[in-house]
Amino acid sequence: MSIAVRNAAGKIVMESVIETKANMILEFIDGLRGDVHVTLEEGTWSAWLYDLLKPHVTELVVCDPRRNALLKEGNQNDRVDARKLAELLQNNQLRPVYHGDHGLRTLKELVRSYLTISKDLSRVMTRVKAIYRSWGIPCSGTQVYSARHRAEWLGKIREPGVRRRAEHYYQQLDALRLLRLEVRKDLLAESKKHQVWKRLRQIPCVGPIRAAVLLALCRPRTASAPIDSCGRTAG
Repeated sequence: MSIAVRNAAGKIVMESVIETKANMILEFIDGLRGDVHVTLEEGTWSAWLYDLLKPHVTELVVCDPRRNALLKEGNQNDRVDARKLAELLQNNQLRPVYHGDHGLRTLKELVRSYLTISKDLSRVMTRVKAIYRSWGIPCSGTQVYSARHRAEWLGKIREPGVRRRAEHYYQQLDALRLLRLEVRKDLLAESKKHQVWKRLRQIPCVGPIRAAVLLALCRPRTASAPIDSCGRTAG
């Protein structure tokens, strides 16, 4: 990871490239004097880095890379981007998008699980229909997925190897359905612990799962912050 350090006067006083390991990152941060203000862009490691660095710095801002117009200007590489981020932080031009756990870490992970499993389920359903279509067997609608009509549908496939492949897909389909039901149950139980979820449910056309996803992905800064008609929070 590339690091650029600016002093209070805005001058670059240190630049470094270090390995992304906890001990090396903390050693670098602990070597800095005075009040340390840090920013990093939202990404795969942002949650881990936030939890790692928060106790060791004065301020920590995880920012939205899509809103950093300065990064799109001129040459682009990790070293230049680190310099520009430091400048934006010093000028208070960054918009934070992540503020730590605040009791929502479990909900966020359950939402990720639910969405991932749902995508996997959709892919398997597509594969099931693709088998029938490849052999000229019409399969519109959802009856082709039904366990009650499964033997009837499999009987339409004359080739033993293809039929066996379809059976494997059905087994995968059944397993994912059960798993999604289990995750859905856990997700709803966790969602009901949060008052904001109950308020989101009052919005027309927002069901329990959608409200959970909104809460996890668009977390308000405080539980008491008012929600406008677009699901945003004030303040």
